[in-house]
Amino acid sequence: MPEKWIEAAISEDVPEQGTLQVNCGSDLICLYKIGGNVYATQDECSHGSASLSEGFIVEECLIECPLHQGSFDIKTGKAVSVPCKDDIRIYPVKIENGKVFVQVD
Repeated sequence: MPEKWIEAAISEDVPEQGTLQVNCGSDLICLYKIGGNVYATQDECSHGSASLSEGFIVEECLIECPLHQGSFDIKTGKAVSVPCKDDIRIYPVKIENGKVFVQVD
C-alpha cells in the first residue's frame, strides 16, 4: 500500500510546547511542537474519551490527559503513568515548505 501523506497544518500554527488538534481524513490527530520538531499522535486518550489536545505537555515529551492525568510519551506513544495502560498511536510527520504532513493509512 503506498504511503498516504495528508497536509495537516502550517508549521507555525503548532505552538512550541503546545498542542493542536487536526482532522486528517477519518483520524483526529494531536500535533505537538517540542524543540522545534513536530510530532503527531492520536488525539483520543486510550483510557477514556478525552482529547489529548486539551491536555498538558509535561517533562518535555509527555502529554498529560486532561481527564485523568495519565500520560503518554509523545515520541513513542507509550503509556507512562496510571491510569493509562494502553499505548496511543503515533504518526510519521514531515515538514515541507512550512507545511506539516502526517502519514495515515
